[in-house]
Amino acid sequence: MHLAHLSLTDFRSYASAELPLDAGVTALVGPNGQGKTNLVEAVGYLATLDSHRVASDAPLVRAGAERAVVRGSVVRDSRSMLIELEINPGKANRARVNKSPVPRPREVLGILRTVLFAPEDLALVKGDPSERRRFLDDLLVARTPRLAAVRSDYDRVLKQRNALLKTAGLARRSGGPDLRTLDVWDAHLSRAGAELLAARVELVEAIRPLVDKAYAAVAHGSTSTSVEYVASLGAEVALQPDRDVLAAALQAALAGVRSEELERGITLVGPHRDELLLKINDLPARGYASHGESWSLALALRLGSYDLLCADGGEPVLILDDVFAELDVDRRDRLASLVAPAEQVLITAAVAADVPEALAGARVDVMGGEVRRVR
Repeated sequence: MHLAHLSLTDFRSYASAELPLDAGVTALVGPNGQGKTNLVEAVGYLATLDSHRVASDAPLVRAGAERAVVRGSVVRDSRSMLIELEINPGKANRARVNKSPVPRPREVLGILRTVLFAPEDLALVKGDPSERRRFLDDLLVARTPRLAAVRSDYDRVLKQRNALLKTAGLARRSGGPDLRTLDVWDAHLSRAGAELLAARVELVEAIRPLVDKAYAAVAHGSTSTSVEYVASLGAEVALQPDRDVLAAALQAALAGVRSEELERGITLVGPHRDELLLKINDLPARGYASHGESWSLALALRLGSYDLLCADGGEPVLILDDVFAELDVDRRDRLASLVAPAEQVLITAAVAADVPEALAGARVDVMGGEVRRVR
């Protein structure tokens, strides 16, 4: 799989841009602030309908424009498919595949798959649990696009249930609420939550050995890592990919904390409260790992994701956004040797010297919003 052409209209800093691409390595080179990351962000958006830099779509639209359009021609198994995404902040986004409209933008998920390394990835190790939950869910959707609907359903039910808890809590303090509606939302949350939780448990089992292998390759030492899923259900519940068992456990756990939830007006149990515990040599990476160890573990999570997606069939596009400048020489060379065999690698760098020799290939200069291929 590779991206053969990227076209932008009013995306970020670009009024328009056309970027033809080949399989192999392409380095986007230029000083900071010239639009390199905007280009790879657009590639990631084509694959995930999301940005690795911002939480909403509004910043993706160029200042003064009403909408942005991102188009990408994807070559897979000698067949070409055109994805077109229209970003409309405050309105419904629209999508086309081969110039034909699709019912929902998420219908394009799975056509292009990417694994993106970026400086923001340090938050996977050092940041809040929400960063690691997002990592898991993004990878789930990349592997199985239908889970985007499950993820969306869970978020919708959680929002509705939290709203009900707030109003029910107020009613409780003023005379007693009718909690029958809350029982209904408990059942909805348990079903959607069990589906998401089971998928996460299966994913962690699959990626655990791949992360440990990748960390050893990047860090080049005898250090061991572990990846453990910690659910808010409590340690007494054995995690397993049985949806019915997990749904029953979730419903029981919700019943057990209902009084506290009514007092606080928030859902206290479910996948939105879970954690992915990362360890290096049996110590929690968050709080104990050095800067270099944290970077290596973040890279290992992405490399493990790449290996997992490859095993599923269809090599994803690898994107390395300003990563090499953050690494020492040894880690830089080891990472370069690991990713060089990929079908397509897109790299951003402030100067050409930041790109290791093992990743020599096509070069595109990016300056002042202009994109120019030089080799």
